[in-house]
Amino acid sequence: MTGHFTGRLKAALTGKPDVELVFLGNFEVEDQWARGEPGLPRLAFGSGSVIVNRMDEFALLLAGKGDHVVLKGEPDPDYLSHLEELGFDLPGLLVVERQDPGSTVTQDALEDRPVLRELGRIGARGGVVCAHGVSELEERLAERAGIALAAPPAAVCKAVNSKLYSRRLAGELGIRQARGWTCASLAELDAAVEAARALLADGRRVVFKDAFGVSGKGIEVVADERRLARLHRMIGSRARKAGDDRVGLVVEEWVAKRADLNYQFTVGRDGRVHVDFVKEALTEGGVHLGHRIPARLTERQTAELTEVSRLLGGRLADDGYFGVVGVDAMVDPDGGLYPIVEINARHNMSTYQASIQEAFIGSGSTALVRRYPLRLGAPLPFGSLHRALADLLFDPARGTGLLINNHATVNAAAPPGERSPGADFAGRLHGVVVADSADRAAALDDEVGRRLAALAESTRRAAGSTAMGRQPSAAPSWPVAPRDGAAYVHSPAPLQGAAEPERTSPDPLRGEERE
Repeated sequence: MTGHFTGRLKAALTGKPDVELVFLGNFEVEDQWARGEPGLPRLAFGSGSVIVNRMDEFALLLAGKGDHVVLKGEPDPDYLSHLEELGFDLPGLLVVERQDPGSTVTQDALEDRPVLRELGRIGARGGVVCAHGVSELEERLAERAGIALAAPPAAVCKAVNSKLYSRRLAGELGIRQARGWTCASLAELDAAVEAARALLADGRRVVFKDAFGVSGKGIEVVADERRLARLHRMIGSRARKAGDDRVGLVVEEWVAKRADLNYQFTVGRDGRVHVDFVKEALTEGGVHLGHRIPARLTERQTAELTEVSRLLGGRLADDGYFGVVGVDAMVDPDGGLYPIVEINARHNMSTYQASIQEAFIGSGSTALVRRYPLRLGAPLPFGSLHRALADLLFDPARGTGLLINNHATVNAAAPPGERSPGADFAGRLHGVVVADSADRAAALDDEVGRRLAALAESTRRAAGSTAMGRQPSAAPSWPVAPRDGAAYVHSPAPLQGAAEPERTSPDPLRGEERE
């Protein structure tokens, strides 16, 4: 099964619908784009990056037969067999010999001579690399291996991904957006803070956004003038100490919303724009948690997003960009649209669902794209997941069930070697819940969560029993664990306006302010 989307993507990137692509899932490429850039303080976020780095496995279902995927580790063979049973034509695998969990797949591939040699052979016969996003690291990989990148230069990709670019472009095109200001310099920041102070005095809130923030990082919501002054002072002090007038922030009014949206279009090398889809995004605290398919939109709203896609695509092409573009948008409480919150000129989470959507989510279906956080006591093979969820897994004949689209993130953070008692680790299962109604999808999602909670609890019990010299306890019956247990954190499906917390990362002002 090779999706129509992948063929369109190949044609847009290279002009050839049958070119040999090498997919590279270098998620959160924004971290590379943000290097050396001013903005809000970036703090360490623990072990989360090792899980994010194994999101490279998503590319398995975007690539087709005859394509290739570069991976940090060998996929579970039972998982590959399961995908083949569902009808997916799996690509060739280029797996690095020694991966660093804290490194992206690009960084690992740069140090792996066999992978570099194979990339060179693919490049010699006309194959090209299709990366999640392109930074200087991906350019270095392509140059070292001797293979072309199917993308614009990294400098173009970075420029288009800046939130300053998104806001300026929306203003130039006359597209509705929240009141706000771009701040490329200290002088522009001073002016924005003065305007923001008036909004706060009127009982409103403002949000500071790092130009290259991603996944809830680099966002500060400000509700009072004292905090505004502290943040202003801290940013100015840091810039002066660095001897650099640049700022790299967007300041906006915090507006009410009814729903988050994500829509995608593809810009071809010839400047043509193809509108791919629009989905309702599930978010919490600014962090992407999944999608609802189809989005609950009117014909008017859909038509407006289609027109905005064509406007944006034309301007991006003029600025030298081609490839996948994902745009975040919002629906206000009255049904009006904010069509541009930010532009992501790279693959998006929804990009990796394209083949699944084409094959299995028809006009009579509804789907929830979910991630299920886990707390595990030992690595969880796909076979154990399959047995625990057997009757809930997707069945093409029924057209319903959970389709697992990434297993590598489950065990990515498992520590190597012998485990000590109580040494639990975080994992994450990604999947798409498909049903014939929204209610049935929600019920299936709930049952998946209960079973995963019980399965995760059994791994912790077994690890504890083994450490104490006892035999592991038997697997539990289903369902068992409570929904609010530590093993499974369920994200509520309803979208209730602008319900995000006021901060999506550790407080950068606490203990950080230095004059």
